[in-house]
Amino acid sequence: QLQASGGGLVQAGGSLRLSCAASGRIFSRFAMGWFRQVPGEEREFVAGSTRSGGRLYVADSVKGRFTISRDNAKNTVYLQMNRLKPEDTAAYYCAASEVDDITTPTLINYWGQGTQVTVSS
Repeated sequence: QLQASGGGLVQAGGSLRLSCAASGRIFSRFAMGWFRQVPGEEREFVAGSTRSGGRLYVADSVKGRFTISRDNAKNTVYLQMNRLKPEDTAAYYCAASEVDDITTPTLINYWGQGTQVTVSS
């Protein structure tokens, strides 16, 4: 089970930190990531971490602004979002995969519930 939190309403240029706590499985066996989705569009990869945390992936659209990290001791993955833009508005979903390719939605084994991020201009 994945429980995401930390979404909210923020002005453009502001910051938010999303958290996703995992339970029920051995967290370190899963690559973890974040996707986002706006109504009417496909779910989009945002950032991901391999199982060890040794490799991190960030989409070009958020590079330099968003950072993913994980704490295997706390079974939690984070998404620090800085310099937010209105186009970052979406429902954000955390995801877990048994393989290190965390960028492909069809390879995701578990999804968390979405947490809404709204960035006002």
